[in-house]
Amino acid sequence: MGIESFEQELKSYFKLRKYDFIDNSSDYKKLDFTLKDIIRDVNNIDAPLRNIYLEVKEKRQKYNTTNWPLICDNDEKHTFIVDELSTRKILAYAPYSGLLIRDYLTHQYYWYSILDLFLMPKLRVNRPIKKHDVLSMKGKLILDYRNSVEADSLDKVFEVIIAHISNRVYTYTEMKECYGKFINEEILEQGIVRKAEHWDIDVTETR
Repeated sequence: MGIESFEQELKSYFKLRKYDFIDNSSDYKKLDFTLKDIIRDVNNIDAPLRNIYLEVKEKRQKYNTTNWPLICDNDEKHTFIVDELSTRKILAYAPYSGLLIRDYLTHQYYWYSILDLFLMPKLRVNRPIKKHDVLSMKGKLILDYRNSVEADSLDKVFEVIIAHISNRVYTYTEMKECYGKFINEEILEQGIVRKAEHWDIDVTETR
């Protein structure tokens, strides 16, 4: 008997937790799942409940690094390859969206918020595809699991998802320093110290 698909696992989980959801997995223009009325803005308890939109993927086997030479053998276990189109669809539902992955090899779940997908270092490649003797390209993103949130259960990963989106006002509109600490990236300090009078000048000259 084969392993249950991630989509089926999620549907069973949503029913167990009594989450009201919509399965969009057969609609290629929508994200796979909508969780209805599940989060509230922590800064405004009177605001209406919001939906969460999830694109879900699974890794069932190792990647052949001969076919993907940009992936080092030692890094393959940290790697997931996703269609760029999928991530653009996630962006269309921002900030209430993200990418959730189940890995059969590590037995872990990985969550990328829209901020992670937008800001983290990543590789973009075009993969040749052929259909009806017509050769074209499909954009791919090569992601590193170490730039995601890793969890060993759906309960834990959904705690992270709900907390991230519920606290979105700060991270998306108020936080001034660079967001996140990503692998293969060094955030340097540049420029002179910015002083209050500089902002006053900016406001005067640009308003």
